[in-house]
Amino acid sequence: MSFSLVGEGVALIVFVLAAIGLPGLFALTAVEGFGIPPIPSEVILPFAGFLVAQGTFTFPDALAAAVAGEIVGAYAGYAVGARWRHRLEHLRLGGIRIEPRHLEAMDRFFARRGEATVAVARLVPVVRSYISYPAGTSRMDPVRFGLFSVAGLLPFEAAFLYLGVVLRSHWDVIETWFGWLDYVLVGVVVLGAVYLYLVLTERLEVGWPPRRERPVPAAEPTPDDTSAVSPRP
Repeated sequence: MSFSLVGEGVALIVFVLAAIGLPGLFALTAVEGFGIPPIPSEVILPFAGFLVAQGTFTFPDALAAAVAGEIVGAYAGYAVGARWRHRLEHLRLGGIRIEPRHLEAMDRFFARRGEATVAVARLVPVVRSYISYPAGTSRMDPVRFGLFSVAGLLPFEAAFLYLGVVLRSHWDVIETWFGWLDYVLVGVVVLGAVYLYLVLTERLEVGWPPRRERPVPAAEPTPDDTSAVSPRP
């Protein structure tokens, strides 16, 4: 008997949606929006769309419940990132360490490209659930964070709900994707972990596309530097 991480998640989705309905959809997407695996929206939403096709939900109601749940989960992740910022400074995990300059670099990145980054990240599987944490850590404006999150969530949620409607008579096709989704999920997590390691070990700069860390130039002494020793005549 084969085991599928996503397949087990689907069994839970079926139970929750059948027993609770739209509040269940809201709860599932809130958990996914907070970044708790292994129940991705790419699986939750097509099944909700399948129930839309059956007449259990209406499309607008399902879309509203899904987006609302994602936003609640996103703000929960944002709050965690903001609250734990001070704990990240000088955090050391073996040879990995976070220094204030890493956080400052992230702050500058979100100050310049935070809105676009959040909106685009909401369209990317897996990444969409975790962008809230660095956005909160960098203290991105919470209102703009919410607005641009919704801008990215709406097309993504609507597309996967509609996919479930279209495939209502071919649900067995979706089941064949579960194994591949397992590989995608694991692959993205591994790549994210490698990227984080390279950033924290100062091999790459924070941002996209990945760039090698540039050495910080040494500060040149100024005429007012009292630590400098003047040569004797």
